[in-house]
Amino acid sequence: MDRIDLFRTFTRVVECASFTRAADTLRLPRSSVSAAVIDLEARVGARLLHRTTRKVTPTQDGIAFYERWLRLIADVEETEGLFRQTSVEPTGVLRIDVPGRIGRLIIAPALPEFLAHHPQLDIELRATDRSINLVEESVDCVLRVGPLTDSGLIARKIGDLPLINVVSPDYLAQYGTPETPYDLGEHLAVNYASPSTGRVEEWEWIEDDKMRTLPMRARVTVNSAEAYIACCLAGLGLIQIPAYDVKRHLDAGELVEVMPSHRAAPMPMTLLYPHRQHLSRRLQVFADWLDELLKHQLVDSSLKCDF
Repeated sequence: MDRIDLFRTFTRVVECASFTRAADTLRLPRSSVSAAVIDLEARVGARLLHRTTRKVTPTQDGIAFYERWLRLIADVEETEGLFRQTSVEPTGVLRIDVPGRIGRLIIAPALPEFLAHHPQLDIELRATDRSINLVEESVDCVLRVGPLTDSGLIARKIGDLPLINVVSPDYLAQYGTPETPYDLGEHLAVNYASPSTGRVEEWEWIEDDKMRTLPMRARVTVNSAEAYIACCLAGLGLIQIPAYDVKRHLDAGELVEVMPSHRAAPMPMTLLYPHRQHLSRRLQVFADWLDELLKHQLVDSSLKCDF
């Protein structure tokens, strides 16, 4: 490997915290990755990584080297940008990961127009509802909905996703209509359990500028948005859901909004990618397009809808 490849291999090992995972993402044998780091340590005259049977972590010298290398990448890319027009057509494959229903209902239908404007760019769209490690899974960016727990990632705020309270007409006919959250003791919810943690979400609403929560009685608990909506449509209880997610059902009269003055706080939407220094032209154009798409389709339109 040349010196630049050695640096890049070392960077990937630090980000993956594993020789094996780094080798997988680089599509190299593990032995080659290990040899590259040994070679690099010999060149710089310092031990850069602590190695155990379970994890690889950078030494103090390794941290300093890693941070300096990222700054060098930024300098190189900035220099290249001096001679590169912003209108240069993005090329290659962009790998993105988005929540399942946003991918299916919003992004996928809009992709033909985006790809028509960028004929040399291909998209690998992963629509999942689980948290992923961008580096380990070779993903360029990920769209997350909700509070962030990641560290070391660059975050681009997209907007806040409005949530509403909905229920089926059949449920209302059987149990009546809750007017405020203080009526919920007489009602059922469809409970939602986080696919990542298994924690059941409590009912939430904003009152006097404060977040209030209430554990709800439920006969059904689900861990996917599809099942959540399906159970609500079947009359099994109330749910709290992004407005865009059920607009079609609201328009058709299959669901009804209740307690519109007691909504949960909107959920932040954030586009995450590993490092600002690695922001490629294809990621730049996609991020700008996604920002406009989601703000129009999910944020602005939801706020304007008269449910």
